Amino acid sequence: MRISAAILTGVILGLGAIPIQAKAQEMSFFVTSIGLGDGGNLGGLEGADAHCQQLAEAAGSAGRTWRAYLSTQAEGKRGESARLRIGQGPWHNALGELVASDLDQLHILPNIYLRTALDENGNRIMGRYDERNEHDILTGTQEDGMAFWPWQEGDKTCSNWTSNGEGSAIVGHHDRHGGGNISWNSAHGSRGCSPENLRSTGGNGYFYCFAAD
Repeated sequence: MRISAAILTGVILGLGAIPIQAKAQEMSFFVTSIGLGDGGNLGGLEGADAHCQQLAEAAGSAGRTWRAYLSTQAEGKRGESARLRIGQGPWHNALGELVASDLDQLHILPNIYLRTALDENGNRIMGRYDERNEHDILTGTQEDGMAFWPWQEGDKTCSNWTSNGEGSAIVGHHDRHGGGNISWNSAHGSRGCSPENLRSTGGNGYFYCFAAD
């Protein structure tokens, strides 16, 4: 007997077939539907994590620990790495689609594209070919998810997510489109950290959130 992946059929003696709905995968990944409104100033990692938590809970995700996929920089040493903040996976979007089964898949061949990189309510984030391009997602990280080394000069994190003016932030492209590097997490640097600077290259202060538990 072939059993559907969506519905399991149980047969009880003399009672016939009883359809049992398979449990949907709980959301564990999303792109923020709104930024914090202050450009690259997210209130540091603490403020960004709190934003992820608030959006997730408002969307019905209770009892989980949410972390922003952001790296930091530090003088004389490597800062905190986004890769090491988000748990081990697997991660699914708001529709239950698998984004990545573990950290290796997430950073080598993730299922992150315009169709799957949804916000916490299951809505699509606008990309390069939409009416308004918002595909620049703040990360401050390298493609392997690790923070930049101190000798890799320049601000990559809008002063560790506290600047809304001077500086720059590394962004990824959630739709995997754009000239040159089309990485989901490390495509290019922003022109600055103000809301206007972020919008000028196709962003709106959004970032990725992952359930770390």
